[in-house]
Amino acid sequence: MSDIIQLLPDAIANQIAAGEVVQRPASALKELMENAIDAGATQVQVLVKEAGKMLIQVIDNGKGMSMTDARMSFERHATSKIRTSEDLFAIRTFGFRGEALASIAAVAQVEMRTREKDAELGTLIQVEGSDVKKQEPVSCMEGTQILVKNLFFNVPARRNFLKSNPVEMRHLVEEFQRVALAYPEVGFSLKQNDMELFNLPAGGKLSQRIIGIFGKSYQGQLVVCQEETPHLNVKGYVGKPEQAKKTRGEQYFFVNNRFIKSNYLHHAVANAYEGLMPSDMHPFYVLFLEIDPTHIDINVHPTKTEIKFDDERTVYAVVRSAVKQALGAHNVVPTLDFSMDVNFTENWKKDTASRTAVSWENTLVPDDLNKDKSYKTFQSPSFQKQSVSGWERLFEGNVNTLQTEKDKDGDEQSDVLTFTSKASETTSTSNMETEPLPEKTGATFQVESQYVVAQMSSGLMIIDQQAAHERILYERFTRQLHQASGASQQCLFPPHIQLSAADFALVMDIREELHGLGFVVSEFGKDTILIQGVPADVQVTNEKALFEGLLEQFKHFKAELSLDKRENLARSLAKKSSIKRGSKLASAEMEMLVAQLFSCQNPNYGLSGNKTFIKLDIQKIQGFFTR
Repeated sequence: MSDIIQLLPDAIANQIAAGEVVQRPASALKELMENAIDAGATQVQVLVKEAGKMLIQVIDNGKGMSMTDARMSFERHATSKIRTSEDLFAIRTFGFRGEALASIAAVAQVEMRTREKDAELGTLIQVEGSDVKKQEPVSCMEGTQILVKNLFFNVPARRNFLKSNPVEMRHLVEEFQRVALAYPEVGFSLKQNDMELFNLPAGGKLSQRIIGIFGKSYQGQLVVCQEETPHLNVKGYVGKPEQAKKTRGEQYFFVNNRFIKSNYLHHAVANAYEGLMPSDMHPFYVLFLEIDPTHIDINVHPTKTEIKFDDERTVYAVVRSAVKQALGAHNVVPTLDFSMDVNFTENWKKDTASRTAVSWENTLVPDDLNKDKSYKTFQSPSFQKQSVSGWERLFEGNVNTLQTEKDKDGDEQSDVLTFTSKASETTSTSNMETEPLPEKTGATFQVESQYVVAQMSSGLMIIDQQAAHERILYERFTRQLHQASGASQQCLFPPHIQLSAADFALVMDIREELHGLGFVVSEFGKDTILIQGVPADVQVTNEKALFEGLLEQFKHFKAELSLDKRENLARSLAKKSSIKRGSKLASAEMEMLVAQLFSCQNPNYGLSGNKTFIKLDIQKIQGFFTR
C-alpha cells in the first residue's frame, strides 16, 4: 500500500489558516490596524469600499520596512515580535504569530507600499492568493500602505456567506472603535465610499476619544474609574446608571491595551451596579487593565479576544471594587442621606413627574426603579381624566348597570376596535395551542395596576395588561409593515438625534421598514438623523426617546433572536410603546384592551411566549370555598 499522507501546499495551508484569522472584512481591518500600531504610527487612515468587500486600505506613518522585511512579512510564522519561548509570555504587542498578512494574502489581492525613514526608495509588493505577482522599488511616503482588494475572491463559498453591506460595515466600525479607544494618543480616520465617518485627532484624552466615537450625549455621563494594586491596575470610565441600555455592545475591556471579551469580568462590573439599575440592563464602560504579561495567556484563540488569568478571582474582585468605588465617589451609589443631590435620582424624578395618571403618594422611590417611564394610554388624553375609582360598584351585583355603561361607550370605541388583521403569524408563538376565547359578560376592573379582571359567563378572566397590549400592537405593526400602510403624524418640532457610526449605519439599513411603520427619518449631517414623523397610532410625548428606545429594542432582539428586519421592528416598537405594569387604566381603556385582544389572530400568548390571560371557571372558584 502506497503512502497517502502528504504536506499541504503553502497556498492551501494559508487558506485554511485564513479561515480562522480572516472571517470577514472586519477581521482583516483589525489585523492591519494592529500592525500599524505595532509599527509606531501616530496617524492611521482607513478607507473602505462596499463595506470592505471591494477594498480595505490602511495608511500609517510608522517606521516602515526594508525590502527584505516587506517580503518576509507575507510568509507564515515570520515575525519581529518574538525570538524565544520566554518572549511568548511577555508580549505587549498586538501581533506575534506572523500569520495575519499571510492569511489575508491567501484570500485576497494585496498590495503593499512601504518605506523606512532614511530610505530613498520604498518597496512595492503585490500578492494574489499567496502568489507574489510583483516586487520592485517604488517612490512612496514614509510608513506603510496596504490595500486589500476583492476579499475572498478565490473562496466563493466564504464570499457568499458575507452579510449585507450595512451589517459588514457595522462590524468594521466596531473593530475600528476598539483600536481607536485603546490608543487616544494616535490619530485615526475612517472613510466609507469616500464619506468620512470618523476623524479622531491625536493626542487627546480618553474621555475626548470616547465622546469623539460615541457622540456628545456621553459628555457628563462618564465617571472616572481608577484602582491601583500590587498585581493589577484598573483605569478608565464607566457610565452612570441612567445611561445603561438593554443591549450589550458598548462594553470594552482592554488588557495591556488589547481588547478582550470576558463574560466573567462583565459580571464583575454588573455586580458593582447591583441595585442601581434593572437586572436586564447593561452599563457603559471602557476599562483598561494593566497586568504583568507573565500572569496572563493571550494565545488562547486565533482572534486574540479571549484571555486567561492565572488568578481570575483576584482580577474579578479588583474590577468590581474599582467600579463600586468610582460610583460611590461620584455620588452614584444610593445613600441614606436623601437630601444629597444625586444627578440620576433627579433625572428619574423629572421623568416620573409627567406620569399624571399614576398616584405617587405613599410610594417609596426604590420600589419603582424598575418601572418603565413610557406610560401611554390607548387613545386621547381625555381618558386620563376619567375616574378609576368606584370599586364598590363592581361588587353590587348589578351587572346590567355596568353593561349599560359599556354600551354607552360603544360608539366612542367603535372606530378603534378595527383589529381584523389576516397577516400571516411569523412569531415563535404561532405554533402554540390556542384556547377558545371566552365571551365577556360583565364587570372589568384592575388589580395592582398590572392585571385586568373581566367577568365571563363561565367565571373570571385575568389579563396581563402589558403582555396583552404588546400582542395587540405587534399584530397591528406587522400588518402595517407587510402592507406598507403605516400612517405618520408629523412632528411639530422635529428632533435630531446624533448616533454612533454603527447605529447610524443600522438606521440607514432599516429606513425603508421604519417608513412602513410610519416613521419619517432623514439624514441631518454626519451620523445624525432628523425625526420628521412618527407612527400615527402611537401616542408620543418624546419622539427622541421613542426612537432611541426602539433602536435599543431592535438591537436587543437582533442579538437574542434570529428575526428578519420587519418582525424585529414590529416586536421592538410593540415592546417600547405598550402600556407597562404599574400603569392605571380607566374603565374605558380596560374594555378596549379586552376587545382588541380578542380581535387578535393569536390572543393567547405574548411576545415572549407567556400567556396573555388565564381563566378561572366557576367550578374552580367554588372549589376554593368547598370544605
